[in-house]
Amino acid sequence: MALVGLVRVSTSKQETTRQHDALGPICERVFEEKVSGKLAIDARPGLTAAIDYMRGGDMLTVQEVDRLGRNLLEGLIVLTELFSRGIAVKVLDGIAAGEHTERSLILDLALALAEDRRRDIVRKTRNGLDAARRRGRTGGRPRVVDADKRRVIIARHLDGESIRTIAGATKLSIGTVHTVIAAHKTSPSLTPPA
Repeated sequence: MALVGLVRVSTSKQETTRQHDALGPICERVFEEKVSGKLAIDARPGLTAAIDYMRGGDMLTVQEVDRLGRNLLEGLIVLTELFSRGIAVKVLDGIAAGEHTERSLILDLALALAEDRRRDIVRKTRNGLDAARRRGRTGGRPRVVDADKRRVIIARHLDGESIRTIAGATKLSIGTVHTVIAAHKTSPSLTPPA
């Protein structure tokens, strides 16, 4: 019986170190994926590779049960696939911690709680953003190009300067200058006159 690890985070910006630290020392091999747990098994390269690597009697190891899926349905689909192949599941942390060879109430409950926790995070984030908007605050980075810079960019472009030259003179990225010029070409009335 081989212990095979699965590390999953939803986006490429999230860290996997904590999961690797937990799984690396005990697993023969650890597979990683940076995709949503709400995707079908076929669209999850790390999970697919782990399943292809394992044989009956092996054990897929995850730090928490929600690494299998972000909601109850997706988690159950993964568990059903694993158990039908004779692959057990080992969960290191949470209420479902332990080794599982078949579906159980505790696994189902842990997946349902993970889904509820995720839904709660999304709701609280949305509420916080809505509250900030009502106070006149919006998220994101501040705008780099104000009306004055926009006028300078368009005027220099109309004088025949290259995007690279304009970017150097205005201390903006080439992409930003290109975006301003492209917006002017599609809607010249949006750009204030010089």
